[in-house]
Amino acid sequence: MSVARTAAWPLPRQQALAALLLLALIALNLRPFLTSVGPVLDLLRSDTGLGFRAAAVLTALPFVLMGLLAFAGARLAGAIGERRTVALALLLLAAGCASRAWVSDSAGLIAGAGVAGAGVAAIQALMPGVAKRLFPERVGLAMGVYSAALVGGGALGALSSPWLAQFGGWRLALAVWLLPALLALLLWWRQAARHAPPAAGESPALSLRACGRNRRAWLLALYFGLTNSGYSSLVAWLPSFYREQGMPAQAAANLLAGLALWQALAALLFPLLSRRHGDHRPLLWLALACQAVALAGFAWWPLLAPWCWAVLAGIGLGGFFALCLLLVLEHLPDAARAGTLAAFVQGCGFLLTAAGPWLMGWWRERGGQFAGGWSWQLAIVLAMLLLTARFSPASYPRSMRGL
Repeated sequence: MSVARTAAWPLPRQQALAALLLLALIALNLRPFLTSVGPVLDLLRSDTGLGFRAAAVLTALPFVLMGLLAFAGARLAGAIGERRTVALALLLLAAGCASRAWVSDSAGLIAGAGVAGAGVAAIQALMPGVAKRLFPERVGLAMGVYSAALVGGGALGALSSPWLAQFGGWRLALAVWLLPALLALLLWWRQAARHAPPAAGESPALSLRACGRNRRAWLLALYFGLTNSGYSSLVAWLPSFYREQGMPAQAAANLLAGLALWQALAALLFPLLSRRHGDHRPLLWLALACQAVALAGFAWWPLLAPWCWAVLAGIGLGGFFALCLLLVLEHLPDAARAGTLAAFVQGCGFLLTAAGPWLMGWWRERGGQFAGGWSWQLAIVLAMLLLTARFSPASYPRSMRGL
């Protein structure tokens, strides 16, 4: 019994709990700088004169940087160490949020979003590998907590943004997120030294270039990126969409917050349920089916049951995000190599994710309706339902040959 406990928890129990809470706190900071924008977008556009496409850049640019800089984050960690890289990334996130307190034009807002997005990119590239290293036999739990905290932070950003705007305007609503980022920075710097990665073991290092030569790595990136474009589009445009349907600003923000809360619950539960039988495909199909029904509702019957569509979207998006990261990590047994694969998948995937809100903004500015955007997101989800069949556990070793 003691052997099993040691295998499941390589850290002492108290340190394991502290590490899990720190992982959750860091994840909690990765979405509010995005989700806090949508509920106050009308105020922001009124003050700064942002057009639809420029406003979409506030959401799309961070996702682009999450893609491009995921590769840089992995390399930077190899050069200066994991501890310094995450600390620098949290500092960038805090600086990007702080800049929103005084910028007065679209260029400043977009630059601040870029700085914050750069920080988030580096963190996201490293955290899945950190979770697998610290919790090798409980990676489902670790990734569930990480994913739930990540999307829960998104819910917190969406829910609090219009409330904070009533007291200090949209600047306070967007800039306040520098405070939890600084708290995470302080705790990470103090605790990360206790959980430093060990010296290189027997497994040779895996390069991002090697991942780029692997067909399954590209397939996983496509799967991750296209499906998550639905999330980025909803974060950017769901409140504005329902404002156009006549819904009050706080009610529209509550809809996005409710979506994110159900995301958090699904992100925590789906990996734990899926680990019981090892094959993630049944729950991935369920998550994608929930997304499909929700997108159809947004496109064709938006006022019939908006809360139902939001709940289904949250369950589908949260369950998919957590399971997809777990699916990637389980392709390789070694934590460092699996972390590199996860960095590659997120790097390429987030470039695809970034296209969602920008295309929606472009479509809307050219006179199209949001319903058309939800319809093509639905088509993507249906295609991903078919692609899911490729990811059987038996295919993992075969698909990773050469890595």
